[in-house]
Amino acid sequence: MKSVRAFRGATQLSADTKAEMREAVVELLQDLLKANSISDDDLISILFTATPDIQSDFPAAGVRELGLVDLPLICAQELDVAGSLPRTIRLLIHANSSLTRGEVTHKYLRGAVVLRPDLVARADKSGIDLKIDGEK
Repeated sequence: MKSVRAFRGATQLSADTKAEMREAVVELLQDLLKANSISDDDLISILFTATPDIQSDFPAAGVRELGLVDLPLICAQELDVAGSLPRTIRLLIHANSSLTRGEVTHKYLRGAVVLRPDLVARADKSGIDLKIDGEK
């Protein structure tokens, strides 16, 4: 039986450009959907937040490129907190899923992996190979 579940993720832009924004958002969304076996029909809504230093585009623009034109989306600006990770986009997806809360996989990509070291450590123990941009 499916229930509504929440799936979190974040990514960091290397530069505040439309191309970088769309590439990073599409990568994050596709990784998160694949990791949790979420189909387009299971999606309910997506909430994006972006740090105040992102001004090139709305994160939702990348979702529309994937053809999800009927999905409710919202973009909001995060609080401008001193020392927070710059050029960061976070998302919260609500979707119908048969996964239990404990089975849900959250995704933190690129420089945003520093936001959730607990999830990275858990993934490392499971044999998943996580790399930060630029690492070999």
